[in-house]
Amino acid sequence: MQSVKILMWVGLAVLGAIALAFVAGLVNPQEKVNGLWLVVAAACIYVLAFRFYGRWISRRVVELNDQRVTPAIRLNDGVNFHPTNKYVLFGHHFAAIAGAGPLLGPVLAAQFGFLPGFLWLVIGAVLAGAVQDFIILVASMRRNGRSLPEIARDELGLVTGTATAAAVLFIVIVALAGLGFAVVNALYLNAWGTFTIAMTIPIGLIMGFYLQRFRPGQVAEVSLLGVVLLIAAVIFGRVVAQSSVASWFELERVTLVWGLAGYGFLASVLPGWMLLVPRGYLSTFMKLGVVALLGVGVILMAPTIEMPRVTLFASGGGPIIPGTLFPFLFITIACGAVSGFHSLVSSGTTPKMIEQESQATVGYGAMLLESFVGVMALIAASVLIPGDYLAINTMLSPDALTAMGFPVSRIHELSQLVEVEVAGRPGGAVSLAVGMASIFSALPGMAGLMAYWYQFALVFEALFILTTIDTGTRVGRYLIQEMGGRFYTPLRRMNWWPGVVVSSGLIVGAWGYLIGTGSISTLWPMFGA
Repeated sequence: MQSVKILMWVGLAVLGAIALAFVAGLVNPQEKVNGLWLVVAAACIYVLAFRFYGRWISRRVVELNDQRVTPAIRLNDGVNFHPTNKYVLFGHHFAAIAGAGPLLGPVLAAQFGFLPGFLWLVIGAVLAGAVQDFIILVASMRRNGRSLPEIARDELGLVTGTATAAAVLFIVIVALAGLGFAVVNALYLNAWGTFTIAMTIPIGLIMGFYLQRFRPGQVAEVSLLGVVLLIAAVIFGRVVAQSSVASWFELERVTLVWGLAGYGFLASVLPGWMLLVPRGYLSTFMKLGVVALLGVGVILMAPTIEMPRVTLFASGGGPIIPGTLFPFLFITIACGAVSGFHSLVSSGTTPKMIEQESQATVGYGAMLLESFVGVMALIAASVLIPGDYLAINTMLSPDALTAMGFPVSRIHELSQLVEVEVAGRPGGAVSLAVGMASIFSALPGMAGLMAYWYQFALVFEALFILTTIDTGTRVGRYLIQEMGGRFYTPLRRMNWWPGVVVSSGLIVGAWGYLIGTGSISTLWPMFGA
């Protein structure tokens, strides 16, 4: 039996190496690569990394031990500290870290070519991103769920701790603004998408009360309920968009910013079990389901990657991200590979919910899964003709793009197929949705449903983003209360309502202001950096 396992792992490694050779152009370098090879190479590497490297860290480095009582048990208050089912915990943590970064970052970075982004997504996640998330999660869990700035103050002193807290707070604000900007651009004058996303709030509340008050512990029931309601919201969204009330949901950008800020405030002040956790769990079902479906689509259809391995923009002057490949590739990919923002989640809500230490491996596994999402997003963007990809992600005219060597060919056809004008919608969300819809609609029996798939993809993206916004806003609220508590003691009490309301209002106001006044070319590099 042992020899069979060894052969299995060796075979997986060989398969991954062959796939990677095709991706890198070591085999048939003059031919366009098949998207299937990217999926196979990434999947093999992630499985091997979790089985061997992740297990080595958990056993040899952090030495997880279920005999230690976790803060969720010891400090259980039913609001911030509460033991959580391990599957729900994984769903919450994955949903919290897997925001717009693994979706939009790789899409925007595709302007450099698909190969640099692919290599950094895989290598960065395995050796850096997943390790960071795991280590910080364990460190916080063993320090009563304290945040990263508080840990820094304990270990390095008051001055360094305060400086760390200020820097982290700035990162949170900029990150949430960068994520929110993509949502606003995707839902702008889009009644179908806006209605569907709005419905996820009452659906999350229903799931929260169902699991907490009516049927405690019935995770399967509430999961089925949430998925059914979410699918119904997507389908009914088109009815709303074609009805007399469509104007209620065809919102301008300013209105969307206000609505997004209101949602972030609400999610930050309500108990975690009521909206934050169930909505994160719901979004995880959506995320995993869509990523799996996209993977199946890539495997069955084996789409050709139209984007070159490396483009002329690697040396700078790109219309989306103006900088050179180094360092802007790494800044643009952001949390698809490694991100300091993850350390805020790993020292924020998740360590306050872990029931047993062995469950902390969600920190490593969730990051690998997020990186795989990034690979799928890169594939979806790269199957578009480069000229169409740039027409969606920039405000440049077709003539200007043609003069740059990227002729636009199908942009009007794509707009008709998805029933929305897609040209000139920068931010990455729209081009990703178009790419995903193209793959899905090519599946057997799916012809003519591209408009549904487009809106479904937008909901998928928005759920990623909004889950990070509500978790990030709560983390920002924790930071403000911890920092302010040094000057006014009651602020340190996380259940003191005046402090909760004021700190939530400050963090929401800060990132809301940046969304309203910024642009993707300024916000996204700041977020990635």
